[in-house]
Amino acid sequence: MDAFLISAVTVTLAEIGDKTQLLSLFLTTKFRNKWAIILGILVATLLNHAASAWLGDWLASYLQSRIGEWLIGGSFIALGLWLLVPDKDDSEESALQKYGAFVATTLLFFMAEIGDKTQIATVLLGAQYASVTWVTLGTTLGMLIANVPVVLAGDFLMRRIPLKLAHLLAAATFIAVGVVRIFF
Repeated sequence: MDAFLISAVTVTLAEIGDKTQLLSLFLTTKFRNKWAIILGILVATLLNHAASAWLGDWLASYLQSRIGEWLIGGSFIALGLWLLVPDKDDSEESALQKYGAFVATTLLFFMAEIGDKTQIATVLLGAQYASVTWVTLGTTLGMLIANVPVVLAGDFLMRRIPLKLAHLLAAATFIAVGVVRIFF
């Protein structure tokens, strides 16, 4: 259950102000069907994060030494520091829009997550907890917690969320997990 809860909380915090959250906001300006956008986010995240959690679990089997513990812990700390660097909105008009909200959202979200902080976090969480299912479910829930309100309430919420505080909390969480991994 720790894998699920920590995955959900860390990804929720890490996602605030992330480029995929900005993508959610962008998609709501292009499509009226909010539920198709939400379903697209769910499908893309499940696919991307299941593969990422599996990769982390697989890598963990090769990192069982003390050096491996330091590598995983150090990666969590590095990711925490990376979270302090805010993302920018790099979304642009897409030919995918002609396929509708669900297809466009699924493909754009899946591609936006490749190499993203939350994908790397999912790989690390998969390595930490060796539970593909719970990490995938937790990170997916975290992604939905952060993005569904943006889809449903859009700009109203984005003006009221203190992004700096959210980034600091997410960074502190990842750094704490890294320190615990290394020293305990």
